Amino acid sequence: MIQPHRIVIERVVQTALLEDLAHGNDLTTDSIVPVDAQGRAAVVARAPGVLAGLDAALLAFELLDPGGVRATRVRSDGERIERGDTIVELEGRGRTLLTGERTMLNLLCRLSGIATATRALVDTVAGTRAHIVDTRKTAPGLRALEKYAVRCGGGSNHRFGLDDAVLIKDNHLALAGSIREAVARVRAVTGHMVKIEVEVDTLDQLGEALAEPIDAVLLDNMSPATLTEAVRIVNGRVLTEASGGIRPETIRAVAESGVDLISAGYLTHSAPALDLGLDITVSER
Repeated sequence: MIQPHRIVIERVVQTALLEDLAHGNDLTTDSIVPVDAQGRAAVVARAPGVLAGLDAALLAFELLDPGGVRATRVRSDGERIERGDTIVELEGRGRTLLTGERTMLNLLCRLSGIATATRALVDTVAGTRAHIVDTRKTAPGLRALEKYAVRCGGGSNHRFGLDDAVLIKDNHLALAGSIREAVARVRAVTGHMVKIEVEVDTLDQLGEALAEPIDAVLLDNMSPATLTEAVRIVNGRVLTEASGGIRPETIRAVAESGVDLISAGYLTHSAPALDLGLDITVSER
């Protein structure tokens, strides 16, 4: 799993830290904890799941106090964890541990929750040809990390933004007038490396899309029976993606239709955070 570059992660973590410290210092911690107090801590799982985002989480301590906290990693991104498992052991300045605690946990819990939800869907469709992919329904500023978390859970990434692939949706078609016209306009201005996908709602629209030089079709809000027929019609000519209304209890039936990809927005917009906690003990000064 290739992680986002530090230059991307650092901007996110700095922004998160500034939400806590934009007006000065940690009033509670700096009033109570002596500047030379040392502490030991452990991040512990309070629920089972899949770990993601450890580098980004630990960067909170490094940005606050370079070299002030030493981390010993016990588990790694992408690993399944159980309740009670120690994720990482920490030792260093007590003030740094307390001031960075919430930012660290916010990132680690959210990203691990996404990885956990992704793994559940991946496991559910095991044995079919379908790959689980994400969408652009991400929290502002967190897209690179959230898509990394999907990869930690065994999923794959859809396009990252509006500038790396073409997805012609219903609103584009409303303004263009037809699938043929929309595809022609895109082909006239994009290079040969750019993939083109067209969203279709019906089998008639699917037929129109397949008559054009495209790479993939997004089969939107279709029943498993209709998806099966769509896959038969496509017959391997382009990639097929099922999307819309994907739920854990229905995804197996969608996968068994034979589609290549299943995109699920809830992985990044609604996955519950994984319950992880930081427990601190005081060591000698």
